[in-house]
Amino acid sequence: MQTILGANGQIGRELALSLKRDFTSDLRLVSRNPQKVNDTDALVRADLMDRDQTIRAVEGSEIVYLTAGLPMDTKMWVECWPTMMRNVIDACLTHGARLVYFDNTYMYPQTDAPQTEDSHFEPNGEKGKVRAEIVQDLLINMSKGKLEALVCRAPEFYGPGQTQSITNTTVIEPLLSGKKAKVFLRDDTLRTLIYTPDASRAMALLGNTPDAYSQTWHLPCDDNRLTYKKFVELAALTFGTEANYTVLKQWQLSFAGLFNQTLRDATELLPRYKTDNIFVSDKFKTRFPDFEVTTFQDGLVAILREHVGS
Repeated sequence: MQTILGANGQIGRELALSLKRDFTSDLRLVSRNPQKVNDTDALVRADLMDRDQTIRAVEGSEIVYLTAGLPMDTKMWVECWPTMMRNVIDACLTHGARLVYFDNTYMYPQTDAPQTEDSHFEPNGEKGKVRAEIVQDLLINMSKGKLEALVCRAPEFYGPGQTQSITNTTVIEPLLSGKKAKVFLRDDTLRTLIYTPDASRAMALLGNTPDAYSQTWHLPCDDNRLTYKKFVELAALTFGTEANYTVLKQWQLSFAGLFNQTLRDATELLPRYKTDNIFVSDKFKTRFPDFEVTTFQDGLVAILREHVGS
């Protein structure tokens, strides 16, 4: 059996589809209020903050995928993530399950230096610090041979469905509605974005590749990086709307943050929009040369098709 912890998010849902299509029908989806993605899915209610519930949720699993997410709430991240990770590690150790952890890039320096699996950690704020802390905990357990696990790391998302990302919220969704997009700080820096179905397909592949364990992997992205100006223009052309957008300056975001908790909690991520973001996924592409990475054009067409059909 393969188990997805935090299965209600877009990554978890796409992962369930990928696993069923390519690897197994024996899937267990775990969350506080799980919902089936495939007809054959088994559902288990569990709170990952509860150690006993987490251990019961993992029982009988061969591979466990941790795809859980939390709202953009710094206090919640600091309070919850270390406990959740500890509980998941303990559950996998208890039942001898392999762990595939879906990670982000918050712990990396927010500079234009290319980001590889060997990049050092230099978090800019509390969310980055806690993500660095929990992945270090996992890496220590991996290095000691206590736990068979791997880390999948992804940059900012864009994608269909309920994809939660700054790009979806400020660019894609407004343009689909014929409204003006918003861009943070600059429109001329290169962005690396990952298409959410690609992230989940790649994670399923890694989890079912025995020699991928005991390593960190950058998930595959379109290397034809675009500036937000070019991304907005491509999205508008694809959606058949005007490429209207405004660039929000630092003072505007700081002022808006006084009244918007979510924006205030995203402040630590803003430096990444001042410079090129070069997330390198060559390791994955070399190991899996047949994996087809979705281009920006094809990804935006798929988003439009879903939007029109909804």
